[in-house]
Amino acid sequence: MQKNNHNNKPLRKPEWIRIHLPTHNRMANVNNILRENQHITVCEEANCPNRLECYSCGTATFMIMGDVCTRNCRFCNITHGKPKALDASEPKKLAETIVKMKLNYVVITSVDRDDLPDGGANHYVGCIQAIREKNKNIKIEILTPDFEHCLENALTLFSNHLPDVFNHNIETVPRLFKTICPKCDYQISLLLLNEFKKRFPNVLTKSGIMVGLGETDDEITEVLNDLRKNNVDMLTIGQYLQPSRNHIEVDRYITPDEFIAWKKRAIEMGFNYVASGPLVRSSYHAEEQTRIED
Repeated sequence: MQKNNHNNKPLRKPEWIRIHLPTHNRMANVNNILRENQHITVCEEANCPNRLECYSCGTATFMIMGDVCTRNCRFCNITHGKPKALDASEPKKLAETIVKMKLNYVVITSVDRDDLPDGGANHYVGCIQAIREKNKNIKIEILTPDFEHCLENALTLFSNHLPDVFNHNIETVPRLFKTICPKCDYQISLLLLNEFKKRFPNVLTKSGIMVGLGETDDEITEVLNDLRKNNVDMLTIGQYLQPSRNHIEVDRYITPDEFIAWKKRAIEMGFNYVASGPLVRSSYHAEEQTRIED
């Protein structure tokens, strides 16, 4: 395992992190549809290493409510500032694009919208409704902000149109929260996950953590225990990668064998499904997770 002592240059990526994206007709076709319909996907915005694989499996992750976030997390490459007004036509356009892409599993995420009274929850609901009207059999996962100032309102709105999976990433360990996510709160994230599961016990809940930010193994274990105590069903564990020199540096690269060990430990803790690996991201193999419950 490589570790950064913060006195040297940034760590070089190990071989298991190096990505060689092949060209593929399916990817080209998907990219054309996205451009034509002016949709944002996290897959493209983050240059996700798994996007070809996901597109080929009929999965994509869309980012709604614009590309400007009201928060400024030190790991994230999304622009922060004052977002634009919501596009009321977005849910319908999104549903039409998903039909064109012939997706069977879709993940919807968003920037944080602390400027909105409901944090954007009603817009999520509108997207779920529009998508189901076009395809009743599609699986929908939502990856949401924490709705810090409007949690009760947001949960009430979701009761009208539920997703198949409710995902909210815990991101990192409590000690690093104010450094990595200065405008977020670890306990509020746990509360959101717990309250959603209490109200909608038949909906799968999911969360994810990045490693390589300076956390210890004991701290990772603490987070996994907290997620299970708050009834989270599924888990993703992935390597943090620095988006630019302006973002927090990678502290260490976790080896593939370590990721395998974390997966085994998480399964033993009671998670229904665990994706753990250097290139794992929140929606990696997302469609597999609901198959387990079918």
